[in-house]
Amino acid sequence: MELGASVLENISLAGDVAHIPDKLFGKFLMCACQGVLLEKHRDAVADNPAFKDLEKATLKSAYSGLVTLILEAAKHDTTEQSISTLLEECKYTPERIKEFTKIFTAQKSHIQLLLGKIGSSFPHIVDVDWRLDYYMKNNHMEKVNSAVYLISLKTEIPGEADTRDIQFSCSLEQLQDLVGKLRDATKCLEKIAQV
Repeated sequence: MELGASVLENISLAGDVAHIPDKLFGKFLMCACQGVLLEKHRDAVADNPAFKDLEKATLKSAYSGLVTLILEAAKHDTTEQSISTLLEECKYTPERIKEFTKIFTAQKSHIQLLLGKIGSSFPHIVDVDWRLDYYMKNNHMEKVNSAVYLISLKTEIPGEADTRDIQFSCSLEQLQDLVGKLRDATKCLEKIAQV
């Protein structure tokens, strides 16, 4: 897990007793976890009267640092030891490190489930329709005499009930190139499956 310098600075800010007092750290950390898990709690820190005496810019930066750490640690399934090492580098006290790992470990599986639902995957091709058109002349009354293939790929996106069409046209050479690339991709996948 690698975090940028500005994120590490914000994490350090959250661990600084001068900015986030010890008595508020646990509540602040729980607000960060709840903000990750539930959309209605995303602004819980800004609206919470317990944090009204803290500087708003510092609070916002520290919150973003903790949220980033929580998400990245859950995403990479980071061990408690690795998190402790990172927090030590960010000048956290042993008590705060212990509190962070305790609260984070309790929420980690829920955050990982939430992250598992987020994803971007390409549509799956489920059917193909095609048509061959032969153009004899174009708009300018010139002879063209060329074949054009009109391809319609029926796709489904995971999580959606309806299929979508992706349509394109191509010449014979372009279609042959596409088929060749699809064959190469199929061979690569077969090799990977055999390993």
